[in-house]
Amino acid sequence: MTNTSESDEGGPRVPVVCQDCETTTRIPLPDVADAIERHNAQLHDGDDVAKVDPAIADRIADLAASDLGLLEDDG
Repeated sequence: MTNTSESDEGGPRVPVVCQDCETTTRIPLPDVADAIERHNAQLHDGDDVAKVDPAIADRIADLAASDLGLLEDDG
């Protein structure tokens, strides 16, 4: 989906899945949004078909909520 520069090789890569194309690819974190948008525009008429692997997206949301203190009990 995207080109990888040497600086991206050591960074985190995010799994992106497209059920219609039956593909999964790992994209460097900084390129995820653009790669998904480009894939969907070119292959799916802009429909939101390709996306970050749902299990990973849920885990990222949990980590962000934890970092923001949204999961802490008040009592």
